[in-house]
Amino acid sequence: MVRETTLSPAHLIYPLFVAPGKGLRREIPSLPGCFHLSADQAAREAEEVEKLGIGGVILFGLPSAKDPVGSEGYADDGVVQEGIRAIRAACKDLLVVTDVCLCEYTSHGHCGVVENGEVQNDPTLALLAKMAVSHAKAGAHVVAPSDMMDGRVGAIRKALDEAGYASLPILSYAAKYASAFYGPFREAADSAPQFGDRRGYQMDPANVREALKEVRLDVEEGADIVMVKPALPYLDVIRAVAETSDRPVAAYNVSGEYAMVKAAAARGWVDEDRLMREILTSIRRAGADVILTYHAKDFARRA
Repeated sequence: MVRETTLSPAHLIYPLFVAPGKGLRREIPSLPGCFHLSADQAAREAEEVEKLGIGGVILFGLPSAKDPVGSEGYADDGVVQEGIRAIRAACKDLLVVTDVCLCEYTSHGHCGVVENGEVQNDPTLALLAKMAVSHAKAGAHVVAPSDMMDGRVGAIRKALDEAGYASLPILSYAAKYASAFYGPFREAADSAPQFGDRRGYQMDPANVREALKEVRLDVEEGADIVMVKPALPYLDVIRAVAETSDRPVAAYNVSGEYAMVKAAAARGWVDEDRLMREILTSIRRAGADVILTYHAKDFARRA
């Protein structure tokens, strides 16, 4: 009766990795319990997610081919676009969110167009906008730009409005840090940079005021929900954003955070169920309205 912080499956979004093919369900070694899924299998997974009462899914793509400009990311028959259609056909009420970023689709693994060894911010914006519109046409309920290019929320908002999707929300990865906690995801999405790193466009882990600035800019450009990523090392940032922004706040309980729990539990060092609940509750307590987490199905089954 007096508990201050509540946590339910409806607060969670479950990541899915969509790959080419049919009948594919291949476990990801660094993310136990998570899989590379063809569109038909992603739809089956989404049906289970919906039955568990989880709020939604977010889709990431593993394309059949990559090129310097990530063209499969905005192709009408791309893996994510096919995944959206399959899930929408199978699920009545499940929220379908899509990741909007080039890193999974580019041959160099960076989140933007590369010229002379440098990521180019402005030429990237048109491609991100094109990707967001292609996801909207396929049936996405929410698009979530994760690239951290300056001005991308405004470019996506303008493109969506012009394409007839003025009411489609944008969940912005507003405060995305250059973190070591992304390692398992980069294996899962095959998105590791082929040279350099992403510190030129992702945030310095030492900064909080910069996060508030990034959030403010994204809101001014049209973001409907703002996200802090990762979650656990940045609970103070989640709290600061929740206290200063009038937008709903999401937090991404990322792959490295999940993998640590799974690895320690496999060795009998921790109580996995209690640790999972404590972590997710801490993220909610810090101020997150929505949590993206690979724990979503495990939590929902035990809720």
